[in-house]
Amino acid sequence: MRRSYLLGTLILSLGLLGIATPARADIQVNQSVAALAEPKDLTALDDSLVHFVPVPSTYANAANPHGINTIASNQGSAVTFTTKYLLPVPGYQHQAWGDPQSSAVVGQYLYVVYCPTAWQNRGRIVRFDMAALTSLRATPQQVQTVYAKSPNQSALEKKIQAAIKVGPAFTTGHGQSLAYDWATQKFYMWCDRESAPRINMSQYGVLKEISATTLAPVHQIRFRLKAKTFAVPGGHVLAFDRAGHAYFWTRPDSGDVYIYQGTVRNNRVSFRLTKQILENGPGTCVQSMAYNPNNDRLYLVADDSIASLPAAKLAGSGHLTSADVKWTGFASTREFEGLTFGSDGQAYLMSNHEPEILVGNSLNW
Repeated sequence: MRRSYLLGTLILSLGLLGIATPARADIQVNQSVAALAEPKDLTALDDSLVHFVPVPSTYANAANPHGINTIASNQGSAVTFTTKYLLPVPGYQHQAWGDPQSSAVVGQYLYVVYCPTAWQNRGRIVRFDMAALTSLRATPQQVQTVYAKSPNQSALEKKIQAAIKVGPAFTTGHGQSLAYDWATQKFYMWCDRESAPRINMSQYGVLKEISATTLAPVHQIRFRLKAKTFAVPGGHVLAFDRAGHAYFWTRPDSGDVYIYQGTVRNNRVSFRLTKQILENGPGTCVQSMAYNPNNDRLYLVADDSIASLPAAKLAGSGHLTSADVKWTGFASTREFEGLTFGSDGQAYLMSNHEPEILVGNSLNW
């Protein structure tokens, strides 16, 4: 009893001192049966509208690091993104909130996953109350510098800080997969631990359920995505549709795109490789995946290049045509870290290197 008491006292003391203590998932399930159905009867689809955009040799920083930026498409389905928030630099208690990796918008809240490179597969989730920030008429620059002046904060800065909830540190892996299940109203993300960028440390997939309240894991399930000799270590990105189907996409070679569809439950995960292989991927890096509930389309995000397709046409043997797969190209050379959609179809793009959240000017692109 005394040992438990001392441990609890230590944890409480660390919390009071503002030192990040790692969060632990309450429950872990080890799934014994394979989580991947055997791929059969695959066909190729020439999604000719999609153009492959290679990763730039050097990513560009935001043109206006303390102001409003615009990222406008120059090819394909038109959309223009404009700065909504410049993300805080530095972070809470002058922490290095570097490398935001994924984001999600649900209701009035924006959730951002931060995974600083030096933290090595660890990170945290930060939640922004957009309704409160709008009510305060907080400018992008005021959000960016809200932690810079501590302890001499203005009344407005204190109110902006109150609209930002900082979650505990935990093992995130690369962190590019925070996603909201529209059917179960739960958050999930892959814990894809890496020894180097996109080099998985394990052949097992791990999915964590994240509490929207504590911003920490509450449940995780470990499984193997393998069917006979076909295997993938796990997803790098994640999205859910309104029916609760989970999706992720990969680039198994220099051209093709594989899209996986499945279900995630507390004690069981199952995925299948959808029947139609896309011959033209959007770009080098698998950066994000998003679902737009306004038009029922899935978006596959690479740097300066976004492809989209109707989720419903992935069912069964697949019914996609070349015309179903839309594409939007940009020439910003910015790093596209995340794309997410609100329930009304509003698009939110997260870009790194002077990190910011930008909003789109179209609900259907």
